[in-house]
Amino acid sequence: MTTAGTVYRQLPFSVRFEWGLDGARAITSGADLAVVVDVFSFTTCVSVAVDRGAVVLPYQWKDAGAENFAIRHGARLARPRGTGGLSLSPSSLRAAATLTRVVLPSPNGSEIAAELAQDVPLVAAVSLRNAAATVDWVLAALPPDAVIAIVAAGEKWLDGSLRPAVEDQIGAGAFIAGLSAAGRDIFSPEALMAAAAFNAAEPHLAELLRECSSGRELISAGYAEDVEIAADLDAGSAVALLRDGAFREP
Repeated sequence: MTTAGTVYRQLPFSVRFEWGLDGARAITSGADLAVVVDVFSFTTCVSVAVDRGAVVLPYQWKDAGAENFAIRHGARLARPRGTGGLSLSPSSLRAAATLTRVVLPSPNGSEIAAELAQDVPLVAAVSLRNAAATVDWVLAALPPDAVIAIVAAGEKWLDGSLRPAVEDQIGAGAFIAGLSAAGRDIFSPEALMAAAAFNAAEPHLAELLRECSSGRELISAGYAEDVEIAADLDAGSAVALLRDGAFREP
């Protein structure tokens, strides 16, 4: 019997999709892999850094202990955009002269990934840049019946509530569409709709990311390059898995 407490968990399906931390908690029961998607910009930052051979340590947003945490782990601390130097900006990570270990606080993707790592055996950071690479890794490393929970991080309204963000739906959809094209099945309706969003967006991907609310916000703040990096479909070759507290290649 299906009850109100279980209906949102998408239990009949091996490929599931939901939004934000509450959605992640709902759909990760029995999951073999959790995939976090935060296109603007946590998972894009992770992809850029891991492509450069760096490891990324996620950290709680605006925690006063971030500086000490970075020192303890021999890492550089990425600060909020607009503070100069390394930041939650893919272009700053790409431009850094050297990049080995980075502490990356984020109000959305970082916190979701850190919590999911407590309960799910594998957590991956996926963006449009590395969606195809991550699909290839799933096909090689996980059995066909593996349960995969995909979480679009979304953004936040001023009151802290979840703002579903189209760029994250499209990013999640790129990964899900790749699984579908490879023959994986038993997708939840929510996952199928995310894949459909990506398939519809792909011919105009860069334009849609520039014109969506989050893209326009970044461009108006002077971060047009970050939007272009985020829209660079399949430009990244590195899979980013969270192991021992850090995202790195498998």
